[in-house]
Amino acid sequence: MNAPCAIGTKGAVTTGSEQRVPIHLKLTLTIKEAAEYSNIGINKIDTMLKQPNCPFVLYVGTRKLVKRREFEEYIRRELTI
Repeated sequence: MNAPCAIGTKGAVTTGSEQRVPIHLKLTLTIKEAAEYSNIGINKIDTMLKQPNCPFVLYVGTRKLVKRREFEEYIRRELTI
């Protein structure tokens, strides 16, 4: 059975002792979160992040994160991906 959830201050969701920030408030997203948020497949997002000069990729060591605002803007601008 899942632990009860509560909305904390500033929109954070708490489950037990864990506090999660809603996706729409995060600065960066994992590839999985970006896929869920945009309804674009994980493989497609990973391919997009590998493109030279991708405007929404952020490298943290070898890990790739998606800059949420830049990703949203990119999707708004593009007709096809």
